[in-house]
Amino acid sequence: MKPLLLLWDIDGTLIDDDHVCEAVYPRAFERLTGRPALHRVTTAGRTELDIMDELFHRHGLDALAPDRVTAELARQLRRRSTVLRAAGRPLPGAVEALRAMEAQRHVAQSVLTGNLWVNALLKLRLFGLAEHLDLAIGAYGGDARERAALVPVARLRAAAAYGRAFDADSTVLIGDTPRDVHAARVGGARVIAVATGASSAAALREAGADTVLTDLRDTDAVVHAVHSPGPAARRPG
Repeated sequence: MKPLLLLWDIDGTLIDDDHVCEAVYPRAFERLTGRPALHRVTTAGRTELDIMDELFHRHGLDALAPDRVTAELARQLRRRSTVLRAAGRPLPGAVEALRAMEAQRHVAQSVLTGNLWVNALLKLRLFGLAEHLDLAIGAYGGDARERAALVPVARLRAAAAYGRAFDADSTVLIGDTPRDVHAARVGGARVIAVATGASSAAALREAGADTVLTDLRDTDAVVHAVHSPGPAARRPG
């Protein structure tokens, strides 16, 4: 079978954090600036640095050095790890889907996430998911502020690791938001959307997902969707 690069979103696709992680950003903002966060920003489908940049902008502040911001974001999530482990969970079918795809030798399986590397690793380890993924070839929120720019990052890493190229037809992204769909379309990938987050199946179809699943419970349906050729991925420009 044709080699495939399969990239999973984390939050809302593989895990449900029960909104625990939403507190990370205002708390990090307060620690970095000495001011309370008076404005809320949307977080779904965005990179962590992009979220923080908007927080600074909404409060009339210049963005801070990325290394300071990433260190504080990691610190705040680490402090919430016990609460996250107790309140969160792998979404139904996630473990089974990861195992099924891991068993297929022609599939290179990793993540494409807005989380920083350290935060992605913490979340995946907390819920026993990291062992099913090749995290060295993934793309993370520290690699680019725009999610669409992460697709070629993962593709290049996978090509270097596996000694073969992955094009738009052999790269598949699975996510739960219209931003995931947009990232796949602009970055050049087929996209499977699952309605396990805040976005409805109708919204995900309207965004342009090749396939929309209600959730990951039907492992056979997930595997079939990954291997089903969809419309040619749209390329930038």
